[in-house]
Amino acid sequence: MTYADYIKAETEAKFNVFSAEEVDLGDLPAEEKKEAAAGGAAARDAAKAARLAKRQGQKKEGAGDQADDISKGLYGERELNRSQGDPEIRHTKKFTEVVTVDAALAGQEVIVRARLHKSRGKGKVIFVVLRHQFSTIQCVLAVSEKISAAMVKFAAAVAKESIVEVNATVTVPEQAVEGCSQKVELQVNQFWVINRSVPQLPFQIDDAGTLVLNQADEGLGGGDKEEKKEEGKEGEVKSSMVYQDTRLNNRIIDLRVPTNQAIFRIQAGVCKLFREFMDQRGFMEIHSPKMIGGSSEGGANIFRFEYFGRPACLAQSPQLYKQMALMADFDRVFEVGPVFRAEDSNTNRHLCEFTGLDMEMTIKEHYFEVLDVLGDLLHYWSEGLRTRYAAELAVVKAQYPFEEFVCKHPVLKLHFKEGVKMLRAAGEEQADLEDLSSRAERELGRLVKE
Repeated sequence: MTYADYIKAETEAKFNVFSAEEVDLGDLPAEEKKEAAAGGAAARDAAKAARLAKRQGQKKEGAGDQADDISKGLYGERELNRSQGDPEIRHTKKFTEVVTVDAALAGQEVIVRARLHKSRGKGKVIFVVLRHQFSTIQCVLAVSEKISAAMVKFAAAVAKESIVEVNATVTVPEQAVEGCSQKVELQVNQFWVINRSVPQLPFQIDDAGTLVLNQADEGLGGGDKEEKKEEGKEGEVKSSMVYQDTRLNNRIIDLRVPTNQAIFRIQAGVCKLFREFMDQRGFMEIHSPKMIGGSSEGGANIFRFEYFGRPACLAQSPQLYKQMALMADFDRVFEVGPVFRAEDSNTNRHLCEFTGLDMEMTIKEHYFEVLDVLGDLLHYWSEGLRTRYAAELAVVKAQYPFEEFVCKHPVLKLHFKEGVKMLRAAGEEQADLEDLSSRAERELGRLVKE
C-alpha cells in the first residue's frame, strides 16, 4: 500500500466516503438490475444512490443497537465531532493522559483517549493495550453483568492504530503489567471508537520499534521489501526491521513509534536546556538571516539560488552576525537556527541541513573564559537530560543501546601536545601538528574518560 492509498483509505473510513466506482449494482436481483439498465442513466444513478445509502447505513450500525444488549449505549463508534452544540456542555469531559495513570488513581474512574496499540484474547475476556506517544497501558474487557459479549467482540475487532476512548476504573493487579510503561490496569466500562484506522498498515509499530541486533545489515535501501526477518542459529528470529525508505515514505506512521517520539522530545530538551543555560549566563538570543547575498565562510559548499532575479545563497553559519552583535556591544549572544552546507559526503559529520546551537561572547582576558562557559554548558546538558528526560532516554536505549554520557565538572582542559603524547603512549600514530582523525578523537576520549 502506498502512502497515498493509506491516506485515501483512512479518509474514507473517517467520513464514510465511497466513490461512484465502488458503488455497483452487482448484488441487486436480476429483474431490478435489468430494470435499472433499461431505465437509462437516471435509473442507474438512482439505484446506485440507494446502494450507497444502504452501505453507509450498514457501516454506522453497531452491535450496541441490539435491543437485548445489556451494554447498549456503552460502546460503538462516535459520530464525527464538528464542534457543534453548546460549548459549555461539550467541554465538561475531563481526560486523563496515559502517562499520568498510576497507582495513586486506584479505584477512580478515568476517561482515556489513545491509539489502540494491540489486543489479544478472545471469547469472554480480551486485553487491549492503548498507546499515547511513548506511554502504554493495558485495558481489560470481560463479560460481566454490565459488559456484554457483543461489546467484547466489538472491541476485539477494532483495528490497530485506531483512536479509541475508554471510560475505565483504575486497578492495581497483584503482578505488575509486563510490556507496558504504566504498571496498572484499566477495567473498561465504556469503549468508543473515535477514528477507525485502516485494517492493513504499511508496517507495524512494533516492527519499527524492535531492537536491531545486527547493525551491519541495517541499510537505507530495500526496494519494494517492507520488512526483513533475520534468522539466527537454529532458525530463531533475531530481529525484525522495517526498511528506512518504507518508514520515510510513511513518515506519519513512523513518527508514532515510541522511540521516535522519545528522540524528538530529547531533541527539544537539548534546545530547551541550551536556552535555559544561556539565559542564566546573561546571553541574549538573536535570529540572523538565512538567505544572504554571499557566502558566510567561503568555500564551495554553498546552496545557491535566484532571489528575485539576483544571486543569493543559504547561510552556512551565523558567525558574521554574531560578531556584528558583539561589536554592537551586545556582549553575549546565542542562536538556535538552521544551517545549510552543500557537503556532498556520506558521513555522520556531513549534513546538508542541521540545527545549529551557536554562542558568541566577548573575551576579557583569556579564551579560557569561553572554554569554561562551554564546559559548564556540557555539564548542564548532561545533568539536565539525565534527570529530566530519563524516561525518554530509557525508551531510546531499549531499541538503540548506548553508553551513558558522563561529564566531569569542571570539564578537563587538555593541551593538544599532551593529547598527542597520550595517543602515542597508547600505540596510535599521531603527528605533532596534524589534525586528529575521527579514530584518534574516539581513542583520546576513551583515554580521558579512563
